[in-house]
Amino acid sequence: MPFLPLYDSNPRVYVQTPWVTYGLIATCVLVFLMQVGGGERQYMAMLYGYGFVPAVFSGAAELAPGLQAVPSALTLVTSQFLHGDWLHLIFNMLFLWVFGDNIEDALGHAKYLAFYLLCGVAAALAHFVFNFGSEVPTVGASGAISGLLGAYLLLYPRAWVLVPFGFIPILLPAGLMLVVWFGFQLLGVVDAAASNVAWWAHIGGFVVGVALAPAMKRQVVPLFGGQKPPKNLQFDRSGGWRRRRGSGGSGPKSRGPWS
Repeated sequence: MPFLPLYDSNPRVYVQTPWVTYGLIATCVLVFLMQVGGGERQYMAMLYGYGFVPAVFSGAAELAPGLQAVPSALTLVTSQFLHGDWLHLIFNMLFLWVFGDNIEDALGHAKYLAFYLLCGVAAALAHFVFNFGSEVPTVGASGAISGLLGAYLLLYPRAWVLVPFGFIPILLPAGLMLVVWFGFQLLGVVDAAASNVAWWAHIGGFVVGVALAPAMKRQVVPLFGGQKPPKNLQFDRSGGWRRRRGSGGSGPKSRGPWS
């Protein structure tokens, strides 16, 4: 992993609390605890029952009796909430924690959740195209999170990200970090057989994130920002911005926390 994000200097503007990001992290952690809490048998049953198995999705193979928990098409979504081990979970949740809240801020809660799941589905399909005969289950949030990184590159390339360089924390422009990160995914494809990383899923999720972000972001959010909060506006309790009393003109109206 070229850079591990610890913190980004990119305050939210429109969303006071990123409830969807928190919910996604909590769900992934709870699902993983279920995976490991029932021993090896339950771990493998969940891996195959809810993970995305390309050969099963294509119809070239079938799961052993009793293993199929949901239709294979649904595993495009359920696989996003499973993880292979603790490190897999921790690294993914760290990326989601650092970058997810700003994308939720830029899109709004409901669109952000749809964006996240769509990127995860696209990532699994990208992996499928290049591994359609694989009988190994693919799991993890990294495909969906790669979509967040693609959106972040487009929306906030000038934000600063704190990363460890050896034992020394340094600040890097988000654009530089994410371009290097994507370059490592491309390099990973060259030697994909030597690892168990779904490189094409990362690439597919990232590309779809870049493609969807301009259409799904709030109109007031510019590309290649960040931006400053609107003048004379403050948060209201519904989770949006409203114009302060006594200020003239008309500003963006809050449509509630799911706008």
